[in-house]
Amino acid sequence: MPIPARPEVAAIPPYVPGLSPGEVMRELGIADVVKLASNENPLGPSPLAVAAAARAAAQGHLYPEGTAPSLRRALAAAWGLEPDWFIVGNGSDEVFRLLAEAYLRPGDRVVVPTPGFAAYTIVARLMGAAVEPVPLDPAGAMDLAAMAAVAAGTGDRPPARLVFLTRPNNPTGGVFSAEAFARFLAAVPPETLVVLDEAYREYDSTPFDTRGFVLAHPHLVVTRTFSKVYGLAGFRVGYGVGRPEVLAPLFAIRDPFSVSLIAQAAAEAALADAEHLRRSVALAREGREFLYGLCRELGLRHWPSEANFVLIDLGRPAAPVHEALLRRGVIVRPAASFGLPTCIRVTVGTPEQNQRFAAALRAVLG
Repeated sequence: MPIPARPEVAAIPPYVPGLSPGEVMRELGIADVVKLASNENPLGPSPLAVAAAARAAAQGHLYPEGTAPSLRRALAAAWGLEPDWFIVGNGSDEVFRLLAEAYLRPGDRVVVPTPGFAAYTIVARLMGAAVEPVPLDPAGAMDLAAMAAVAAGTGDRPPARLVFLTRPNNPTGGVFSAEAFARFLAAVPPETLVVLDEAYREYDSTPFDTRGFVLAHPHLVVTRTFSKVYGLAGFRVGYGVGRPEVLAPLFAIRDPFSVSLIAQAAAEAALADAEHLRRSVALAREGREFLYGLCRELGLRHWPSEANFVLIDLGRPAAPVHEALLRRGVIVRPAASFGLPTCIRVTVGTPEQNQRFAAALRAVLG
C-alpha cells in the first residue's frame, strides 16, 4: 500500500496550465497554431536577454550564485532601493510558496480574491491554512473594503495571517486605485502580511506608486515577474520586494540554486532593454483596443483591462467555443477554472495573431 500524502496535499487539485501549441498539433493534427492562452509576450524575449543567456550557457557547468546578487543589484538600482529589499525566485510562484512556508501555520486565515490566480490558494492550503475567498467588484478589480473587513476578523476569529492581492487582476485585468489601496493598508491589522502580485504592472497605465507603498508599510511585500512583459516565461524568474527583515526568513528556507545561471543573466539583460519594454507595452495596448472593438462588433461583454489580455463573456458555455477555436488552430484560455464558465481569456498577440483570432471567433459564433 503506498504511503499517503499529507491531507493538505491530497486536497489540492493540480494546477492546469493553458494548452501548448505542441499539444494541439499532436492531438488535432494541425500544423499552424497560434497560442493566445497564457499571457506570454508575442514579441518574445529581448535580443539582449537572448544574447546574455547564450553567453551564460558557456558557464553551464557551474552552479549559479544562489541569491542572484547581480540581478538583485540591478533590481535595486531600478527601484532606488538596497539589494537586501529583494529576493529572486523561480517565477513569482516560488516567492508565494516561500512566504507561505515562512509565515503560515495550520489554521491561519488567508484572504484571497475570487476569481483569482490559483497559486495563492495552493500555497495556503499546502501549509494547512484556511482560505477565505472574497469576490471581485463589478469592474473586475479587488473589493478592497470587503477584503479588509474579512482580514480584520471579528470576535473569536483572529486577524488574517496573510492577504493576497493582484493588480492588474488575473483573469479580469482590473485595477484598484492608489487611494483605495492606502485605505486598505490602513485598515488591515499590522500583523497581517499583505502580498501584492504585480505580474502585469508594466502594462498598467494608471497612477500607482508601488515603491512608496513598500517603503511606508512594513507588512507589505510586492511580487513581480519576468514571465510577462519581459518575455522570459520559459526561463522562470520572478522576485519579491519588501523590508529586509520580512524577506530574511525566505532566504533561510529557499532552494539553494532555484534560479539558473542562464535565467539570472537573461533577466538582468532584459531589465536593461528599455526599447523592448516600450514596444511590448505599446503592442499590448493597441491589441487590447482591437479586441474591445471585436467585442463591440459581436455584441459581447468584455472587462476593461490594464494587462496584456482581455476577458470576454461569450454569453454561452465557453467550452464548445474553446474546442472549436482549437480546431481552427487558435488557443485561448477557457475561464471555467476561474469560476466563469461562459468566459474566455484572450492574450493580446501580434496584429496578425489578433486578426486570426477574430476571424476564427466570427466563424465559430456564426
